[in-house]
Amino acid sequence: MITIDIKKTLGGFGNRMDLLIKLHINDNEFLAISGKSGSGKTTFLRILAGLEEAEGYIKVDDKIWLDKKNSLPPQKREIGFVFQDYALFMNMNVADNLLYINNDKKLANELLEICEISDLAKRYPSTLSGGQKQRVALCRAMMNRPKLLLMDEPLSALDPDIRVKLQDEIMAFHKRFKTITLFVSHDPSEIYKMADRVILLDNGMIKKDGIAKDIFLKTSGSQKLSFEGELLDLIKVDVIFIAIVSIGQQLVEVVLSQAEAKGLKIGQKVKISTKAFSPTVSVI
Repeated sequence: MITIDIKKTLGGFGNRMDLLIKLHINDNEFLAISGKSGSGKTTFLRILAGLEEAEGYIKVDDKIWLDKKNSLPPQKREIGFVFQDYALFMNMNVADNLLYINNDKKLANELLEICEISDLAKRYPSTLSGGQKQRVALCRAMMNRPKLLLMDEPLSALDPDIRVKLQDEIMAFHKRFKTITLFVSHDPSEIYKMADRVILLDNGMIKKDGIAKDIFLKTSGSQKLSFEGELLDLIKVDVIFIAIVSIGQQLVEVVLSQAEAKGLKIGQKVKISTKAFSPTVSVI
């Protein structure tokens, strides 16, 4: 179990924010961290990794990582960190990137096999695709069999098909090595699929803490379906209107009456909801 009670002041004069996190994380838990840009997500991970200072207390099982007197250095914390930009050693091939962390060839081969990139062992990062680089970064993060795996939006730059594949591989690592995983993401569908629990940060504080269903699904009353997106276009066809709405990476067409289309403007954030399978579009 991890017990966290930390404080750090972020920003400069006139734009200051206190990051205040009080949290318990269970063994083998997959915890997703979401929230708007600037809410403190990355700073929180860096504090856990020992890469940034903070006030307060961090205890992992029976080990104190941070208290009033001491801060355990990063190399002594049992962590693996996967960055958005991969952070691979460009002058080393794939195998050497892993072995630099821990000279355990058996483990390195096992990790490469799980990610189905054993054939890339002698390749250099500059010759790899984004998805391949992220697989290497994930393998490298696991080379010390970390107690805590920290992942800062590791899949955000990848195309949808690769993201789905890597989601499965991350979940496989999490279960096989019994890590505690903290995963920063802005993608509700990704979080719903992967996480046991979600914390939603807002202005440096935990605004919500629970399961993805309770935090992200917003149907209420007699609604059977609800999505949020951006209104990209509103096309008049005879006596009806067709609303083009962007939901994630998908485009959706919704047929509206003149009364339903009234007041809608291109660029608005809208909600598509349905009662008895008759969809409507309303401004959020």
